[in-house]
Amino acid sequence: MIKISAYAELRFVQGGESITLSEIVPLLEQIREHGSIAAAAEQIGLSYRHAWGRLRAMEMLLGGTLIAKSRGRGSVLSELGEKLLWAHRLSSDRLHNVLGTLSLEVSQELNKLLLPTGEGARIHASHGYAVDALVNALQSRDTEVDLRYRDSGEAVAALARGECDLAGFHLPRGEFRESCAAVFRPLLDDEIHVLIHLTRRKQGLFLAQGNPKGVTSLQDMSRTDMRFVNRQRGSGTRMLLDLLLRRSGVDPDQVHSQASTELTHSAIAAFVASGMADLGFGVEPAARHFGLEFIPIVDEDYFFACERAKLDSEPLKTILSILRSGSFKAVVDALAGYDGERCGTIVEVSEGLTRTN
Repeated sequence: MIKISAYAELRFVQGGESITLSEIVPLLEQIREHGSIAAAAEQIGLSYRHAWGRLRAMEMLLGGTLIAKSRGRGSVLSELGEKLLWAHRLSSDRLHNVLGTLSLEVSQELNKLLLPTGEGARIHASHGYAVDALVNALQSRDTEVDLRYRDSGEAVAALARGECDLAGFHLPRGEFRESCAAVFRPLLDDEIHVLIHLTRRKQGLFLAQGNPKGVTSLQDMSRTDMRFVNRQRGSGTRMLLDLLLRRSGVDPDQVHSQASTELTHSAIAAFVASGMADLGFGVEPAARHFGLEFIPIVDEDYFFACERAKLDSEPLKTILSILRSGSFKAVVDALAGYDGERCGTIVEVSEGLTRTN
């Protein structure tokens, strides 16, 4: 089975000179961690002279300094150095889903020719870190995967049309469960469909390290000094956030009118980490990945919907085997704010869409 990977690369060009961001980012990351150019160079296998030359070449190209000296801390990144790390993270996270889907589509078409009898898994799902983990596990077993990240409602609608084997969506636990589930009720039938529990996870507020704006709750989102980066209209996370804001006495339209929008939890976190936004809302692993503080607001369940009649056939048999394995549950549990205890549990549609405390 052919596996294909696609990566984004930012290249800086000035006159006849050019340097890719990936040439400098590993060095900058190590300088930030160790506070020393020499120690950073050793960590990535470069001589001090080579590391210093790489830094100087980028500084000359950009016309600014990447490193500053700090008493008691050695070498630290300048504002420009930090911004380069942000640019690298933003490009990777914003394009991750697009390039991942492209890679899967191309590999799928090639593998149809090379492995014409193979059984592939068609997954349409709201973005989630546990979903990524499942795809990795399937690929490690040489199982073809056609993964398409889309809004929860669009994913379940695709299942109803027969366009996928699994539709991934998430619902909050507690009082807003049934309100958020309303979009799925016309599309799912207890007789035809069942739900497979993937994980329980936490959504909450993303804040810069040290919480400089003193945020304590959702009510702070109404403050005029607060820059908020939002999820796109139609996403399950945005629908949930609107309900939470109204409960807190905050007008969602007031918050959304000034907010920029992003398509993934990681892109939201990248904006807050860069200082371009003060506040975001999403799942905890994205916040931890970017070194942000996280205030948990709500627990939710992530489900896959599928056809009941296909549970004993491929590829669902393989998927259930993976989800119920101890090794996969350990991967899910290792994600910040995720709980894989019920991973692979079959849940009736009526039960899954009903309020859960």
